[in-house]
Amino acid sequence: MTLAFGEPTGQGWTQLYELLIAFGLSLAIGFEREAQQKAAGIRTYTLVGLGSALFVLISKYGFTDVLGQNVSLDPSRVAAQIVSGLGFIGAGLIFVRRDTVRGLTTAASVWLTAAVGAAAGAGLPVPAVAAVVLYYLVMYLMRPLAKVAHVFRPDIFALRVSYLDGRGVLRTVVDLTTKAGYAIEELNTVQVGAAGPGSDRERDDRRDRDVPQAEERRTTVDLSLVLAGRGDLPKLTAALSEVDGVLGVRTGSARSED
Repeated sequence: MTLAFGEPTGQGWTQLYELLIAFGLSLAIGFEREAQQKAAGIRTYTLVGLGSALFVLISKYGFTDVLGQNVSLDPSRVAAQIVSGLGFIGAGLIFVRRDTVRGLTTAASVWLTAAVGAAAGAGLPVPAVAAVVLYYLVMYLMRPLAKVAHVFRPDIFALRVSYLDGRGVLRTVVDLTTKAGYAIEELNTVQVGAAGPGSDRERDDRRDRDVPQAEERRTTVDLSLVLAGRGDLPKLTAALSEVDGVLGVRTGSARSED
């Protein structure tokens, strides 16, 4: 028994069955994300999967009434736009706060949900179910493996050095950092103008280094580094602090998160 409302194909129990499969599988992925209290939850994932399935069905059956001897259609064109159309949702889920990136896993799972819905709408329920099963394996069974991988991951942190310009300090800082066993992932310098008296700590630091007052008024530079490695960080910061012209050394975290 089939349903028909004027179109020759595409409005039967088979298509309803495919929509229901997309609905259930997308809801399963959304449930996991909701349980993890992520930005996108059950409703978002269910709608993405269901919408993807419907787009595929429209691509397959929505234009059969215009087919003829001089009219031919490519059913894959509408389905192909699902991938690019999901880009704006993924971009809205990824955000950067200082040195931390969040939302990558959530955006990837939305992308997978669209693929699952498209597979269900295309009449491929077995690959769609298999993808959801593999999704749960990745999200739960691979977490212990990820923790093991973190043990071997190099430490990543931010290093900020303030120094007087014109003394070749940058070259010395880079040389000491690489010799300490660290790889420089990112390097930025900002000139902050003439160095005035500064704070009590900075004045004491310059007095300890016997920096003349004429030198105190020279342009200062803030150097920001993102380092990766497992060297002796206290030893490195101590060595940098002893470099002639360095006014201060600070460290911080620069880890990225999904």
